[in-house]
Amino acid sequence: MRALLPLLRTSWAWPVGAAAAASARLLGGASAGPGPRRTMALYRTEERGQPHSPDYRLFFKNVAGHYISPFHDIPLKVDSEEENGIPTKRARNDEYENVFNMVVEVPRWTNAKMEIATKEPLNPIKQDVKDGKLRYVANIFPHKGYIWNYGALPQTWEDPHRKDKSTDCCGDNDPIDVCEIGSKVLSRGEVVHVKILGVLALIDQGETDWKLIAINVNDPEASKFHDIEDVKKYKPGYLEATLNWFRFYKIPEGKPENQFAFNGEFKNKAFALEVIKSAHECWRALLMDKCDGGAINCTNVQVCDSPFHCSQEEARSLVESVSFSLNKGSNEEDQVWHFLGK
Repeated sequence: MRALLPLLRTSWAWPVGAAAAASARLLGGASAGPGPRRTMALYRTEERGQPHSPDYRLFFKNVAGHYISPFHDIPLKVDSEEENGIPTKRARNDEYENVFNMVVEVPRWTNAKMEIATKEPLNPIKQDVKDGKLRYVANIFPHKGYIWNYGALPQTWEDPHRKDKSTDCCGDNDPIDVCEIGSKVLSRGEVVHVKILGVLALIDQGETDWKLIAINVNDPEASKFHDIEDVKKYKPGYLEATLNWFRFYKIPEGKPENQFAFNGEFKNKAFALEVIKSAHECWRALLMDKCDGGAINCTNVQVCDSPFHCSQEEARSLVESVSFSLNKGSNEEDQVWHFLGK
């Protein structure tokens, strides 16, 4: 039994009672003005398998302890009328119309390419595998791993069959990616509230792969950031570093530079919000079985009108059916620096 303990780990960020009691106070209460807010921990995570191994999975549970999909069951908007069965009030301040849930997949400065497993039941986070090997992003001088907290917006989907009118390319078949630029290094599996500031359109092998720029609402400097121009003003060089990171990060794998729409220009918040709106509509059509989702797994616990909805008992059985090895994973975080000449 002791040998199994490392294979099944759970983590809470806030006790259940505190989360429920704080709901009305934090979302739309008298103190809902500008400034940092504590994010309610309505979710916890459960690890199965060893990190840095092909069978490692990070599953999600809601505040009631039921398994859920971070792709489908976590609301996109923080101020939704009901979040995981807990009624919330709409925030009074217009600033919070731009607050979304972000699922953290990769903490800043780490190399393991972790991602929501869109093709698996309940979509746990796993490490990407290519040609039978676990994937790690290279360190390209002067950067170490990912230079932001990297993750995705739930309830969004970039439809691979739908051509984007602004890029003239179809989507990449994933939720929208988020680069969170706050000062804190977040943890894998955290669900944080972020403000959207802008977006970059990466064109990856002919597919549109949007990269949102956002900041944790609880960052000490979050009140200073409202749009993409604020990033240029208060974090000079960060957007240029972001563009270069995405341009060059596949070169150590022997691939060419990545390309961008709009000549690599970062679009502003208003543009980004339209991108999110479109991706949310695509996700909704996916969950309602109104479009071709291919191998995407749409199993969910809380989208009750979806034909892919399942019971709590079925969700638990799905998780318990996941096999994992007792073998320890190997941490292959890359310590090599790649120096790319011009």
